[in-house]
Amino acid sequence: MKLGIIAIGKAKRGPEQELIKSRTRRLPSFDRIVELESALPAGPKRKQDESDKILDWLNRHHAGKSHLIGLDPKGQNLSSEELAVLISQWRDQGIAHCYFAIGGADGHDKHLIEQSQKVISFGRATWPHMLCRVMLAEQIYRAEMILSGHPYHRA
Repeated sequence: MKLGIIAIGKAKRGPEQELIKSRTRRLPSFDRIVELESALPAGPKRKQDESDKILDWLNRHHAGKSHLIGLDPKGQNLSSEELAVLISQWRDQGIAHCYFAIGGADGHDKHLIEQSQKVISFGRATWPHMLCRVMLAEQIYRAEMILSGHPYHRA
């Protein structure tokens, strides 16, 4: 199964981007980071537009062949081991692609949350967008290391 990230906003060069690359380039299962933007002003319509763009991208590129994990403060707070188990189960079920969606400043619209196969959280704290990407890339990397039996992850 290929894993990827769909994020609202364009990444700027900096240490966060280097941390993300250091994790994702070592994973043969990592597909890509897709960056989408909305031209609408901040507010509910922009949040809906951003969520629509994520779902449209998935439907255009992987219609019916992918799973979506939405990141949301109200989602389930998974351990690294639990994320690894989830990825392993979906692989065993023959899911071809799994994308993690990071919303914009206002998060995801409820229709994206409802269409996600899983909604996870990195806790109730608010994280800067690029740090959220770094933490997600680390958790994907860590899950892959757990599944491969690599000693990187020590509980």
